Amino acid sequence: MKLFTHPEFAGHEQVVFGHDEASGLRAIIAVHNTHRGPALGGLRMWPYADEGEALTDVLRLARGMTYKSAMAELPLGGGKSVIIGDPRRDKSEALMEAMGRLVDGLGGRYIVAEDSGTTVTDMRVIARRTRHVAGRRERPGYDGRPSDGDPSPATAYGVFVGIRAAVAHRLGRSDLEGLRVAVQGVGSVGRRLAAHLAAAGARLWVTDIDPERRGQAAETLGAEAVPPEAVYDLDVDVFAPCALGAVINDATVPRLRAKVVAGAANNQLAAPRHGEALARRGILYAPDYVINAGGVIDVCYEHLGLDPAGLRAHIERIGDNLAEIFRRAEREGRPTAWVADRIAESRFAAGLHRAAGF
Repeated sequence: MKLFTHPEFAGHEQVVFGHDEASGLRAIIAVHNTHRGPALGGLRMWPYADEGEALTDVLRLARGMTYKSAMAELPLGGGKSVIIGDPRRDKSEALMEAMGRLVDGLGGRYIVAEDSGTTVTDMRVIARRTRHVAGRRERPGYDGRPSDGDPSPATAYGVFVGIRAAVAHRLGRSDLEGLRVAVQGVGSVGRRLAAHLAAAGARLWVTDIDPERRGQAAETLGAEAVPPEAVYDLDVDVFAPCALGAVINDATVPRLRAKVVAGAANNQLAAPRHGEALARRGILYAPDYVINAGGVIDVCYEHLGLDPAGLRAHIERIGDNLAEIFRRAEREGRPTAWVADRIAESRFAAGLHRAAGF
């Protein structure tokens, strides 16, 4: 297994492999860039086929966190961690404590938070072994209601704000009444996003690889449930990917009938060329790390002890960031993902150690 010649290696500053025999921990931490501050990123637990697949995922995710925090103008760098294992079968307190020791060994260069397969409770267990953990304290959420530390509500709200911005730019609409939206994945973020959309009057189609979760979401939200593979062919205005990444690829791009792709999933494009393919088809793409930044904004406020009164307004700047990207992409004739990358890179270039407003 190679690192420096790996196709997803992008100048990552540090990659750490960790193993604990007693708990069965097999983990990787990737620190991509710390020019703006310590690398904050979630811990994903997933039954990867092997360490090569896990390395590919963590390298991509860590890079995305650098761009996400820079675009959100946070005083943070980008990193990510993964545990190889099935969270439903292999997770234990001993495993999470071992992960905490691994995180602590980086001396604060990496701050861990929850992600797919991990929870706020897991973060509290990790915190027994390291103080470099975010998203675990009760505090006011973006809406003023008490929050247990789960960033999912903030992520979902930020994606909702982003969809409004994308719809305004591509469809010239200021409201979502009757807007046709297909939500792919109704987990903790997708379900909350769908609820925001339903409350705004949108018509919903939902899918999930879990038939029970799919059916429950459809019943609760008054949506139509569709099989996972059928979601790409729906005649809708917005396709919202909220599950795993790489769903915009050679096979799916020609099938999409939506005019906007805007969702919560990380790494939605299988390759940069798929952003170009969307643009050629006249489909407006909301770059994933821009639109789904609500969660990292939320845990940043918690970890740094920032005034929660400013949290909602900061999340709503996601819409402004996307509007800037859409205008520039149209003006320059470039894909939106390319424009977003250039803006983010200008914000985490060497020497830019502080984020605007902090």
